[in-house]
Amino acid sequence: MTARVRAPELRGRGWLNTGGKDLTLADLRGKIVILDFWTYGCINCLHVLDELRPLEEKYGDALVLIGVHSPKFEHERDHQALAAAVERYGVHHPVIDDADMHLWQQYAAKAWPTLAVIDPTGYLVASMAGEGHAEGLSRLVDELIAKHAADGTLHRGDGPYVPPPAAETLLRFPGKAIELPSGNLLVSDTARHSIVELTADGETLVRRFGSGERGAPFSEPQGLLLLPPAVASRVGYDVLVADTVNHQLRGLSLTGGEITLVAGSGRPWRSAVDGTQAALNADLSSPWDLAWYDDRVIVAMAGIHELWWFDPAGSTVGVYAGTTVEALRDGPIPDVWMAQPSGLSVGGDRLWIADSETSAVRYIEAGFLHTAVGQGLFDFGHVDGPAAQALLQHALGVAALPDGSVLIADTYNGAVRHYDPATDVVSTVDIGLAEPSDILVTRAGAVFVVESGAHRLTRLAPGVLKTVTGERQKTERPASPVAPGPLTLEVIFTPAPGQKLDTQFGPSTRLEVSASPPELLLEGAGSTTQLSRALVINPDVPKGVLQVVAQAATCDVDVEFPACHLTRQDWGVPVVVTPDGPARLPLILRGMDES
Repeated sequence: MTARVRAPELRGRGWLNTGGKDLTLADLRGKIVILDFWTYGCINCLHVLDELRPLEEKYGDALVLIGVHSPKFEHERDHQALAAAVERYGVHHPVIDDADMHLWQQYAAKAWPTLAVIDPTGYLVASMAGEGHAEGLSRLVDELIAKHAADGTLHRGDGPYVPPPAAETLLRFPGKAIELPSGNLLVSDTARHSIVELTADGETLVRRFGSGERGAPFSEPQGLLLLPPAVASRVGYDVLVADTVNHQLRGLSLTGGEITLVAGSGRPWRSAVDGTQAALNADLSSPWDLAWYDDRVIVAMAGIHELWWFDPAGSTVGVYAGTTVEALRDGPIPDVWMAQPSGLSVGGDRLWIADSETSAVRYIEAGFLHTAVGQGLFDFGHVDGPAAQALLQHALGVAALPDGSVLIADTYNGAVRHYDPATDVVSTVDIGLAEPSDILVTRAGAVFVVESGAHRLTRLAPGVLKTVTGERQKTERPASPVAPGPLTLEVIFTPAPGQKLDTQFGPSTRLEVSASPPELLLEGAGSTTQLSRALVINPDVPKGVLQVVAQAATCDVDVEFPACHLTRQDWGVPVVVTPDGPARLPLILRGMDES
């Protein structure tokens, strides 16, 4: 961004967290405004929500955060579902429903998440994509406060946030559930930041672990795993908890109720570390579910699109499968691509995986990752039949059955689906559920659905499989036109105020490019240390997705003990190849108004 640009007006389908008022830029004049373009199924967007919380607290009288919800999935267009997500993830600022992607296009967003900064006089002064911008934003806000306080254009005071009324339910957006040896059920009460034990019918509270307040000790916990008795006896805890927003794993003793930190530094993952790591020193990224497989714990590391392993006895962790590229590619592990794995279940020799952002069900067997159902990042719907044609929508859970088939918590379709490898067919078991996030099959054969959006466990009645012939759906995010032949990909990055590129440990930037289908790129795939790349687009491939992963390392300047920072973003850019398309594709990792 090289010239002063007036911020486009805030127009959408409706507002949340404003007490029913529609806000305009005129209402926000005199405040620094950060627009957070997000969609609630995107794990990177949830990371940014957590990065922004300290800014809300520190600059509350001068800064207004506005969530701009620009949906990827069809279900995310539902206004009531958005309202539930705003509560679920503790969003304490106004949110505008950008259901038709109008603001997304007005602000030239190309990735979830994207942040745009507007100064107190209504000018757009910065744009940035991805995670890791909190420190840079803090410095920028400090500069804007100093400048506009001196100019008399900064108006301090309360912002427009109006909290919704509190709700009273036994559970609040539960995530995952397991059966205990007693027959009782253990459930992650995600929005109440605790773990609860319920009676075997799933209806009565027995006890609660954790205070119920964010971070004390849990923060939006998800996956639960009952350890094998011999392992539990050795390590001193019975249940492993994926403490998702804390980026940690915790052990829970069912006897004494003690909660122990067993893995995760608490810092979100920012860069790869090869080999085995000490568990308590490792940076994790939104662990979402857990399974005992291959004689160790497998962790669905949703935040970086990988599976990790954890050895409770040795207190070590490492990468099991995935490369951090967000896409769908099968093959020998670990060199595969996944997209926000969020559910795990073991059946025989197979580890089943709900790969949510590709709306896929996949499995690992004998060291290879296979896709059973699912077609890609932007293909979803509710279609039954042969697995090659069947479609899901952001499935978060799987449950292996004794006969080798699996039940699927098809979250955004509000359904329980069934996949039978013997026939290679997908069917619908039940529909009309409220965002089912997990399925539990008890030792006695009862099936419980964690109906997250309805804040309850629902027992699934035996019934006849249904066949749904719904429509194929695709993300309606506008594709970027590109010319066939030579194409210059340029990732724009400007260090934050008070920072410089950090070269003390080698090159400060990295760019990785791939494509789906691979034939889209004739030249330019691979990794380099430059943020610009000469690509060659295949004229015989009409459209596809460019996968671009960029990162930049910076450090503070003019301080005795400089801190280091890593900014990173994974773009999946839909492109359409057209003769009159541009021969340059700019992506903003961090851009500033230089005027």
